[in-house]
Amino acid sequence: MNVSMILDMAAEGFGDRVVIGRAQDGLTPVRLRELAVGGARSVRAADADAIVYLATNGPAFAVAQFAAAHAGVPLVPVNYRLGEEQLDALLANHRRALAIAASDQDVAPRRAGLTVRSPAEWLTEAAANTDGDVEPRLSDAPAVLIYTSGTTSAPKGVVLRHHNLVSYVLGTVEFAAADPAEAALMSVPPYHIAAVSNVLTNLYAGRRTLTLDQFTPEGWLALVREQRITHAMVVPTMLARLMDTAGLDRSVPSMRSLAYGGARMPVRVIETALRTWPRVDFVNAYGLTETSSTVSVLGPAEHRAAVASDDPAVRARLGSAGLPVPGIEIEVRDVTGELLGAGETGQIWVRGEQVSGEYAGQGSAVDERGFFHTRDRGRLDADGYVHIEGRADDTIIRGAENIAPAEIEDVLLRHPDVLDAVVVGVPDEEWGQRIEAVVVPRDGAKADAGALRAAVRGTLRGSKTPDRITYWTELPRTVTGKLVRRDIVAALTAPGNGTKGQP
Repeated sequence: MNVSMILDMAAEGFGDRVVIGRAQDGLTPVRLRELAVGGARSVRAADADAIVYLATNGPAFAVAQFAAAHAGVPLVPVNYRLGEEQLDALLANHRRALAIAASDQDVAPRRAGLTVRSPAEWLTEAAANTDGDVEPRLSDAPAVLIYTSGTTSAPKGVVLRHHNLVSYVLGTVEFAAADPAEAALMSVPPYHIAAVSNVLTNLYAGRRTLTLDQFTPEGWLALVREQRITHAMVVPTMLARLMDTAGLDRSVPSMRSLAYGGARMPVRVIETALRTWPRVDFVNAYGLTETSSTVSVLGPAEHRAAVASDDPAVRARLGSAGLPVPGIEIEVRDVTGELLGAGETGQIWVRGEQVSGEYAGQGSAVDERGFFHTRDRGRLDADGYVHIEGRADDTIIRGAENIAPAEIEDVLLRHPDVLDAVVVGVPDEEWGQRIEAVVVPRDGAKADAGALRAAVRGTLRGSKTPDRITYWTELPRTVTGKLVRRDIVAALTAPGNGTKGQP
């Protein structure tokens, strides 16, 4: 299997349909394949062993993805927001790569001695080399190498092979199922697994894909209306801004489906979105880089049923990650590896052809049965719905009790005075760890600490009540919405930290 197969099928099945970019001047599958062949020629001429991509999303990224596949080398999309030291260390692993870098991001790859092209130069060079054909190197070599965000440790290179990505596409998407008028908007950077997987899935479905380089609520809504976007994918912080920013025209007449993922979605936000856009189908997609994207989905029917139901168990599904996608098995185990029953919280393990669980230089991390440890904590309910309770590393151990920050955060985020919140454990001599919360109040709100602590105590119990609540003006997050908890703990434990931005 090679991901080039997906492009070949699209070119043969609906070759004249625009699938990348704006309707008026985008790329068809036939043209995309021509450019991929031209790009592969450039890779081979440079004797490159990878394509490093250091730029924002767009047509150049899609061409790079298929050119790498055609040339038989991995695509390495790199976080251009990394600091100089981290970026130099990462690029040192790819000394023979061809780099595609924006003009304001090309210093590091040039310093590393790489051959560098701007996105425009890359597309021009690919277009100049389209004569003839280049046979793709069909092997199960790595297709993509994505470095994890490193919110808790140094980034690791996740290896996704061709069969992982193709298995994901074939298992979750119907070929040519999209109407010719359908268009999908992606608002995540190219170094996120969703950017890689959505190029493949939307192409396979026959759906045009557009990208938004810099997200703003106003810009996103304007592009949705201008390009008549029917499908979109956002991270929770983006949906929160779409719902919470005052004075917006939130009309999205063309929108049919909106998927979200990448981080936990506050229930308050999704409830607001369901009321704001009642005719839009919402989909919660849970997955990891190591699993080639989505492994479970909460679909539109479950969203609507949860909001309409008076049954607490059904309503709780609105905070779940849904059911496993075809070909995926999910288990919940305790720390000894024993399987846990329905409703019991433990460590989430997944298995399937799309699951890689492989790291560059470290080999495979799957167990003897082919299961990969996601390092997420959660549970399966009696009907098989997956409930994620956060990263295992985030668990607060207060005395002998394991406490999931997520359930405390959910209570805080439901308070009308709270815009954003995070809960972490900090060292404590008596309890091992104590619970601290950082809250971002809504504009003009008091967000009284006593009232917030009382809300937690009344909903959960005393032992899960934050020992201290600190007020900040914003929380540190990655571009995909993940909280950088190590920075939060460091700030809270710094000498003489006190409060920041306290109202």
